Amino acid sequence: MLLRTKAPHWRPAALGLSALLASCMLAGGAFAQTAAAAPAPQPKVSIFFDNDFLGPGQSNIQSLIPLLRDDRVKLLGVGVVTGDAWMTEETAHALRFLEIAKRPDVPIHRGARMPLMRTQAEMANWEARYGKVPFKGAWSTPRPGRTYHPQDPDLIPPMPEGAPTIKASSEDAVHALIRNVRAHPGEVTIVSAGPLTNIALALRIAPDIADLAKEIVIEPGKLDTAVARVTGNTDYATDFNFLFDPEAAHIVLTAPWKRVTVMGNVTAAAKATQPLVDRIGAAGTPVATYLKTYARIGQPLWDEITVAVAIDRSLVTEELVARMDVDTLPGPSYGQPVVWSAQMAPNSGEREVHIVRAIDVDRFVETFAAQASK
Repeated sequence: MLLRTKAPHWRPAALGLSALLASCMLAGGAFAQTAAAAPAPQPKVSIFFDNDFLGPGQSNIQSLIPLLRDDRVKLLGVGVVTGDAWMTEETAHALRFLEIAKRPDVPIHRGARMPLMRTQAEMANWEARYGKVPFKGAWSTPRPGRTYHPQDPDLIPPMPEGAPTIKASSEDAVHALIRNVRAHPGEVTIVSAGPLTNIALALRIAPDIADLAKEIVIEPGKLDTAVARVTGNTDYATDFNFLFDPEAAHIVLTAPWKRVTVMGNVTAAAKATQPLVDRIGAAGTPVATYLKTYARIGQPLWDEITVAVAIDRSLVTEELVARMDVDTLPGPSYGQPVVWSAQMAPNSGEREVHIVRAIDVDRFVETFAAQASK
């Protein structure tokens, strides 16, 4: 009786302990699986950004937003180059935006004030022979509503957003780029959304940066746009960044980079529409209010898309691998990109480039809107 009494009493207790141990093991297994399934933190994308910051607002300045708001980005520095406006004025607009975005820690480095060879006089002579250049950036003729000052490179017209109180770095953009690439071999993505003058000068001083950089992503490279220049917005179908400094583009495209990404036509895949600008502006944050105030409605998000792809390559849904160079011979095609297949290329220094043909536009727009609303 005693054995019968204890046996039923003991066995359930033993089963309970076994169940408890099994439960703990399962829980431990579930914890291990959960821990293993948790995504590992993404490594930072180290970026040195070079651009021509026409401001306030518009694509140039707005392209800073992903670099300042994306947690995946380690922004090493920002170079400024004359292009859409003179370098001195562009620097002031970039500095003021960093203040508004509460990121005065980001170093701004002043770069080249002129292209390597091209001058205003040369461009005027070219236009007389081959036709008008629709947009001449810093050299554009003054007109109502725009503050171009082609003959005064040091002028900073009144700034609607207010003048900056912070200063640019004493180190120039060319040497800042060289220093950062050499300090982080194999890690730095160079992103250029303006004329390539600063990058070309860095290559001439320190050719090793091409091999030391992780890659270079550049915004020009539009292909087959002749008809678009006639039937659509001529400015938007012209490859200004190559056209303003063709020799710099040639130097960059023929340097021995590990990887070259050219954005080309895809940068017009999304625009600053009124609904998008209103949606961002509704957030009421300083950056959102700035964008709402100064965005140019209907302007493609050229530079924003360039930066987004440099940060997150999974946005790319189609690309073309080809050889590319820029025509630097005198003539009507001066400053235009030229592409070949590997079999047809002249093999005179041109490199393999990844030309982005399509991106996930919806995901890009949603991500940018969220970043700009912060």
